[in-house]
Amino acid sequence: MKHWIKDQHFRSLLKNTSYLAISKAVAAVASLATLVFAGRGLGLAQFGLLILIVSYSQAASGLSRFQSWQIVIRYGGRLDSPEQQADFKTATGFAFALDVVSGLAGMIIAIALLPLIGGWFGLSGDNLTYAMLYCIILPTMAAATPNGVLRALDRFDLSSWQQTMTPIFRALLTIVAWSQSWSLSAYLLIWFVTDLGGDLYMWFLGWRELRRRDLLKGIKPTLRPTSLPGAWPFAIQVNLTSSLQSAWGPLARLIVGGLLGPASAALYRIAGSLADSAQKPADLLARAYYPELMRMDLTTKHPWKFMKRAMVASAIFAGLAIVLMLIGGKPLLGAAFGKEFIAAYAPLLILLGVPVLTIVSFPLPSTLYALDRPDVPLKARIIATLGYFAAIGPLAHYSGLQGAAFAFLLGNVLFVLVMAVYLRTEYRRVRGK
Repeated sequence: MKHWIKDQHFRSLLKNTSYLAISKAVAAVASLATLVFAGRGLGLAQFGLLILIVSYSQAASGLSRFQSWQIVIRYGGRLDSPEQQADFKTATGFAFALDVVSGLAGMIIAIALLPLIGGWFGLSGDNLTYAMLYCIILPTMAAATPNGVLRALDRFDLSSWQQTMTPIFRALLTIVAWSQSWSLSAYLLIWFVTDLGGDLYMWFLGWRELRRRDLLKGIKPTLRPTSLPGAWPFAIQVNLTSSLQSAWGPLARLIVGGLLGPASAALYRIAGSLADSAQKPADLLARAYYPELMRMDLTTKHPWKFMKRAMVASAIFAGLAIVLMLIGGKPLLGAAFGKEFIAAYAPLLILLGVPVLTIVSFPLPSTLYALDRPDVPLKARIIATLGYFAAIGPLAHYSGLQGAAFAFLLGNVLFVLVMAVYLRTEYRRVRGK
């Protein structure tokens, strides 16, 4: 593997991933502490209501917001010439306009729908009011444009630092809330303030980096990016794919809450969080992988070797995390959360299949985007979503939390299989084999 390190792109991938890994490790510890003290402070039922309220806003954000950072990377990933800098500025202005419009629209629609559908998720009375107020944060959630700017400018260190702020402050405030026996409304306020503060800080970092590099001049919000060929189709297809993906987790918790009650939603949230921790290495590599891939010529063999090396690196790190979770998951649940949360271990074992899939599949969407096939991940996500929603109702009815977890795993299997089939065809076309 020594010759791998000589590969400039692979070294850059490892460097940027290391920034993200350090921040994610800190964030993971802080997030776990947050869940532990919130679970102990509120109890299973109240904690479930907290999860449902926050999950609703996250689902609304995931479904409504454009993943505009993808646009910045796709059209502004190179800054070697004045023409490329102009494309970067246009892409940034387009991404910003999409963030503003979709954020405001998402907030209005989410608040309007809550009185109609909130009861199905177990939200009524004061809890319904809390959920509506929490949706005010939707216009700033995700902070996709500054995230894309920092990645395009190779400032993963800044975005990594920002990603530690929200979980750290939330953990500290949650410990205070637990020690003072604060109510559900206080915990919701903590989530709201830390979410808002973290998002605004990301916007500040993006603006500051643009100013430092003298790139602010010429960036104007626009919904007509005429100089970017295929920008709107790309934005729509990537948005639909990413929106379905990012909404899966929150929607799954809402569905579980509706079918099995708030306590089950809390257990599902705990199991999902622990399974996600095993998936983090692959997620981190995926974030650093896409910008690096956009700097390569996909007609050569280099990017395909790069993809295989990234998969191997992911397998090494994520495999260790999965083994640790299998061995220590049950004792961790009992020691950290209490005996009533041990029931989350059974769905956790099933959900650990998702990081196994992610280890071998995380380069697939980025590679298809680089090949100008954003339609493929969208098709795969639609098929996976239909399969997931068709399965979760009957499986949750007959097998409870384990059934809901298996439906989630089944959807991810469908997603990976469809992309793998298409990518094999694209590889043969590009490489002439």
